[in-house]
Amino acid sequence: MYTGGAAELGSVAMSDEASVVFIVDDDVSVRESLELLICSSGWRPQTFGSAKEFLDRPQVALVSSCLILDVNLPDLSGLDLQSLMANERTPMPIIFITGYGDVPMTVKAMKAGAVEFLTKPFDDEELLSAITLALERSKTALALDSEFQALKDRHTSLSRREQEVMTLVVSGLLNKQIGFELGISEITVKAHRGQAMRKMQARSLAQLVNMAARLGIAQ
Repeated sequence: MYTGGAAELGSVAMSDEASVVFIVDDDVSVRESLELLICSSGWRPQTFGSAKEFLDRPQVALVSSCLILDVNLPDLSGLDLQSLMANERTPMPIIFITGYGDVPMTVKAMKAGAVEFLTKPFDDEELLSAITLALERSKTALALDSEFQALKDRHTSLSRREQEVMTLVVSGLLNKQIGFELGISEITVKAHRGQAMRKMQARSLAQLVNMAARLGIAQ
C-alpha cells in the first residue's frame, strides 16, 4: 500500500517526539502499516479499529496531535466523526484516507476543515507531508488556545469593580464619565483603571481594547 520515501520527511518529525498521531481504521493491516511508518518517523502513534474506540479513549494532556481517519467505518462514518469533533474547543486536524473516495465526499471533508483526503494506495511521502502540516496546525491552535485561556484567567483575577471600570474604559468613556456612571470618584476610577491595566498586562489603552475584543467584552 505504501511506497517508501519516508526518510527525508521522517527526519523532520524526529524533533517532535511529543506529537501524537491517532489512526482510526477498521483494517488491522492498514493500522499496523501506518503505526510502523509513524513510529519510524518519530511520532507517537495510537491506533483504533472504530470511531467509538477513538471517542472512548482516555483523555491525555494537550499535545500537538492529528487524526488519520478512514471514511468508511463499521459504526460511525469518518465524516460523522469529523462533525462531532468540530464541536471540540480545539478541533484536531484530520487526514482522511479511503479506498472508495469520490468528489462530493472529498469536497465535503475539505470544506469541513480536513487537512488532506488521500485515496488508497498512497505514497509514504504524501502521507508524511500531510501529517507534518496537520501537526503544525495543531501546534498553532494549541498555542492560541493557551494564550486565550491565560487572557481569560487574567480577566477573572480582576475584582468586580475593576471589571466594571475596564468595560467602561474600553467603551471609550473618560475617567470622569466612568466615575459618574459608577458613583465613585475620579481618583478611585484611576486607581481601578491602573490595577486593571496591571493585572491584564496591558501596556496601553489600545492593547487593553484589543484584549477586551478577544474576550467579547461589550464596547
